[in-house]
Amino acid sequence: MNTSQHGVGFEPADHLAENPDELRRRFWLKMKRLAVKLPFAEDLLAAYYCAFDRATPRHVQVALLGALAYFVLPFDFVTDLMPMLGFADDAAVLATAIRLVAGNITPEHRAAAQAAMQRGLTED
Repeated sequence: MNTSQHGVGFEPADHLAENPDELRRRFWLKMKRLAVKLPFAEDLLAAYYCAFDRATPRHVQVALLGALAYFVLPFDFVTDLMPMLGFADDAAVLATAIRLVAGNITPEHRAAAQAAMQRGLTED
């Protein structure tokens, strides 16, 4: 399904999940802009590193890429502009995906997330 079929003009999450370079670009743009507001920023980064780790099983990558795509989509069920409530839907989607694949998020992914936070959220 292409974006012209959507009356509101948003891109479906599967488009971003199938285009990893665009997902990465949008992820880092949004992450840099919102990290101080996100109580789950470090978990989100660990999930990001897990999703793009070649050693991560494909089904885990698919689940995490879908959740990350939802995070970067400009269309949300609850707008991200609303203080505190705006990220509730993003947090719920991400928490569910992370819970389902938690055994695949390694200490190395968490260390990479901590390092990214410390260096000011620049992609390696």
